[in-house]
Amino acid sequence: MQKKVLIYALGGVGLFILAFGIAYLVGGKFLKPSSKVTTQTTTESKLGNAKKPKFDLSLPRTEVCPLNGLKYPKVVSDIWNTRRPLAVMIENSADARPLSGLSSADIIYEAVAEGGITRNMGIFYCEAAPENVLLAPVRSARIYFTKLVTEYDALYNHVGGAGNCDDPTVDNRAKALCFIQTNKIKDLDQFGLDFKSCHRLTNRTDKEVAYEHTMACYSDELYKVAVKRGWTNVDENVKAKTPWDKNFVLWKFKEDATASDLGKTTDISFEFWKSKPDYSVSWKYDPATNSYLRSNGGQPVVDLNNNQPIAAKNVVVQFVKETGPIDEHMHMLYDVVGTGKMVLFLDGQAVTGTWSKTTPFTRTKFVTDAGKEVQFNRGQVWIEFVPAGNEIVYNK
Repeated sequence: MQKKVLIYALGGVGLFILAFGIAYLVGGKFLKPSSKVTTQTTTESKLGNAKKPKFDLSLPRTEVCPLNGLKYPKVVSDIWNTRRPLAVMIENSADARPLSGLSSADIIYEAVAEGGITRNMGIFYCEAAPENVLLAPVRSARIYFTKLVTEYDALYNHVGGAGNCDDPTVDNRAKALCFIQTNKIKDLDQFGLDFKSCHRLTNRTDKEVAYEHTMACYSDELYKVAVKRGWTNVDENVKAKTPWDKNFVLWKFKEDATASDLGKTTDISFEFWKSKPDYSVSWKYDPATNSYLRSNGGQPVVDLNNNQPIAAKNVVVQFVKETGPIDEHMHMLYDVVGTGKMVLFLDGQAVTGTWSKTTPFTRTKFVTDAGKEVQFNRGQVWIEFVPAGNEIVYNK
């Protein structure tokens, strides 16, 4: 009798172990975190499916980019001329760094999202044309960024955002999703895209990060979706088929200053919120390349896609009115429509002046104190939305 009980007991344990093992294997393969049950994940290589096509970029550079002023071979302009700019929300949480894709942006905007934590919006068009850029981590929309997307009539890639029109918990002034809908922005919200365009990339960095820091999107795949929706260089769903840049106002660009004309303003630093030193910014001027190297929270910034430092040719500190938090979600407001002071750093010099933007759909203009429109150097333009009244420190 005791032997039979022992046999039954051992048999029961064996069945339990077998059942547990099957459940573990099945669950590990198919179950997803309960808060994101509709989102697929992957642990592919860090660069994902981003691959550069085989273009000969040593060909004559005859075509000028309308966004960054740089010159490219015609094989590159042949690509961007079939598209419109792509605006992508790329977060800047300390846990998510290093980020992927910002070195391929023509223009980058940075502002606080909430709680003193900043967020970036890259405008991708010319520099990104020769490659399929991995963009990560992609995060949610904010109202003040949407009012910049409209300058370019751009595609807008993000992961949800602040406030649908009928959301009573979000202040009406902060409802980014409502603004997108009512103003018919060409929306590439990740929640409406397929797995190839955007998915959770869990091993992008060598550290474990929270789930919200893992969304990766791919520029070429986003453009394929845009083609299917009729959003090419023209809006094909509209009878007039007006090019995206029909009313676009180009900024002015110039050649770099000669070595003898370079200035000695080499160190720039400022904070968005004093309570968040991890998001303080400094730019170090490099006269050898006539560009500015970025540090965040005291650490040099690199693009994980190529492990190269972020080096902007132009840095604009645009002072804007800050309001908030304005609702239970701690949403902030930054007045990017209006006018205010600015400081432009280029050629080792600081140029003071003002900025103005009359509506969400008009181009932001930068004018020097002497009343002349700013001329940027050809290359990446980085625009920092700093709360008016904050101190900016730089040597003169």
